[in-house]
Amino acid sequence: MAEPLKAMYDTRFIDEFAQRVRGRWERFDSERFRALVFSDGWDELELKGRIRRISESLGETLPPDYAEALGILEAISGECRGFPYLFFPDFIERFGLDHWEPSIRALERFTPLSSAEFAVRPFIKRDSERMMAQMLRWAEHPDEHVRRLASEGCRPRLPWADALPAFKKDPSPVLPILEKLKADPSEYVRRSVANNLNDISKDHPELVLELASRWLGADPLTDGVLRHGCRSLIRASAHPVALKLFGLNPPEGIAVERWEASPLDPVVGGAVDVRYEVRVPEGDPVKLRLELAVEFPRAGGRSYRKLFKLSEKTVPGGTSVKGERRHSFADLSTRKHSPGEHRMILVANGSDLAELAVTLRERSGRE
Repeated sequence: MAEPLKAMYDTRFIDEFAQRVRGRWERFDSERFRALVFSDGWDELELKGRIRRISESLGETLPPDYAEALGILEAISGECRGFPYLFFPDFIERFGLDHWEPSIRALERFTPLSSAEFAVRPFIKRDSERMMAQMLRWAEHPDEHVRRLASEGCRPRLPWADALPAFKKDPSPVLPILEKLKADPSEYVRRSVANNLNDISKDHPELVLELASRWLGADPLTDGVLRHGCRSLIRASAHPVALKLFGLNPPEGIAVERWEASPLDPVVGGAVDVRYEVRVPEGDPVKLRLELAVEFPRAGGRSYRKLFKLSEKTVPGGTSVKGERRHSFADLSTRKHSPGEHRMILVANGSDLAELAVTLRERSGRE
């Protein structure tokens, strides 16, 4: 089994980093820094906790003057590239909120070396108007990493980061940045724009659909952004406009030739094999997105529905598309399974075509 990411911060890494700092500032107390990093509770800390522990240990051992301490980190930053050095922007997040100019300059410098999308968020919360104006300027930066920061840092629901409740409620400050970057030459930047749109779609689906309707067809690069940015709306199959925008029209004349699962009585922790075949009518090709919808029972007779993609392709008229998928009923951290009937539905372009039921049962001692 691969080691967790947090294991990269071992004694060798910390000692080598301390040597770099000491090479720039000879008064740096390497031994104290190491002792602070690996003090009580280190083993229990997860990745973000370890990053914060390192940045706070730097705060204890670098010069007390923030500008001087930041200057030391800037001086060695060219030797400190890659994911492990996320504690550089975290140091700014932790100690630099009251030092706007040097902090913003350093975030711009550090983000191509690791990434600063987490560190900009407290600045947004502190002074949204000022920070978003800065990020709009970053959206025109020649470095793709800085342009990506402009989009990634203001995502309302950025994973691993605190949400931005103000932008969840009203994403309008984000839109000028997305407008500027929607056809960026860098795929790295465009993917961030798509992820930002997807975040917004979870709170404001109609806004994202309106943007998609205006932007679609103007540039192939933007079309790709929109397709990825609307993925949650497409997967939910609850917004016909999203499906139609991307050519996923209501499935007229489609015949289900096979929809079956085995076994029909799987155990909790087991799986079923689902097999499908559908035929499109004669005539023009049909763009077809097939999904498996599973309705999971809940207490009190309720249920919830989750979609799993089976296929998406353009199918010539008069031909069929077929395949199979193994669906697992193993418990996950995000989903627990209860015994009982589970409806399994074949969905085409957002419409239910066929269904069957499997009865999930408790595993016996012999299974």
